Amino acid sequence: MKEIIEVIKEQFSHVGMIYRMSRYEDKATYQSHYLGLAWQILNPAIQIGIYYLIFGVGVNGNNKIDGVPFLVWMLTGIIAWFYINSSVLGASNSIHRQVGMVAKMKFPVSILPTINIVSNLSSYIPMMGILLLVLFSYGMSPTIYWLQFFYYFICMFVFLFAYGILNATITVLVRDYHIFLQSVFRLLFYVSGPIWDINNRNLPDKLVNVLKLNPFYYIIEGFRDAFLSRGWFWEKGTYGLIFWCMVLILLILGSHLHMKFRARFVDYV
Repeated sequence: MKEIIEVIKEQFSHVGMIYRMSRYEDKATYQSHYLGLAWQILNPAIQIGIYYLIFGVGVNGNNKIDGVPFLVWMLTGIIAWFYINSSVLGASNSIHRQVGMVAKMKFPVSILPTINIVSNLSSYIPMMGILLLVLFSYGMSPTIYWLQFFYYFICMFVFLFAYGILNATITVLVRDYHIFLQSVFRLLFYVSGPIWDINNRNLPDKLVNVLKLNPFYYIIEGFRDAFLSRGWFWEKGTYGLIFWCMVLILLILGSHLHMKFRARFVDYV
């Protein structure tokens, strides 16, 4: 528990640095592109268009899912997935990629995954704005259920931090882990619910119940519960308890490994 407190304390002690470096990372990534930061919106928008044509129009025949237009249903899930995917993969490589800076100066290494997670908000927030415009265009008005967005956003952010500190540490120790993680997330994209409704895929009930234990599925479906006004988060008490237990386990394991090995990160690289 002492290690968790130390890691979390470093995040709050360096909030200003996290924000400044996240903004610098955004600019550095797209500074050589003519459209610059616009690609943070254009890139996911293009992918969404492709997925909608293939899975929405082609495979699903543009049919509604639980009475909701497929585009609306897909957007509420896939926007969260894009943020999760980019944050997990980016955070996992954050320490290894910045090892030169770590070696040259006294630096709170634990904030590097957080910097990447915060940096990705510059793409996530505009995409959420687009989602709201689509919801309004389909005549969907805000309801009290929308307040759950804040709960599920906290779930997503805390999970990404716990998972990020673990992945970033393992990637330094075992370089192949980052490549393995990329492959795993290609699979998770199809079983976490951003483009498939696993409840209507004619899958065995036992398999569906197992897939619902996926923390990414919990987050994605949570955003849908909020924006599509389907129910409250406490109605999924069991899945919520399992989710937070996973977060705690990841945070304990990630903080322990990080504090144990971070003094020797440069040696491992």
